[in-house]
Amino acid sequence: MRHTPHASRVATKWLHEHSSDFRHFYWPPKFPEMNIIEDIRDALLHAVEKRSPPPRTPMDLLTALLDSWCEKPPGCLQTLAEPMPRSVAALLRARGGPTRY
Repeated sequence: MRHTPHASRVATKWLHEHSSDFRHFYWPPKFPEMNIIEDIRDALLHAVEKRSPPPRTPMDLLTALLDSWCEKPPGCLQTLAEPMPRSVAALLRARGGPTRY
């Protein structure tokens, strides 16, 4: 096990001990077909980066993120989620390989 912060080390140990209880999937990073969270994170990051003055403290950052989240139009998440059924179907057809989405 690598040297990691205490909480991470405890969690890693627990996951290792209980790994047989879970079904494991290969989930590559930046897997856009199935992960709208990265799109949301990128949109929030972009909104926070545009702020003037920029956040200087962790509390300023939290406030900026919450404000940016609340400023998103209601349809923003819906727009990201609408293609999911097509993306899932394409991913299943491709058996986890590349898709056009």
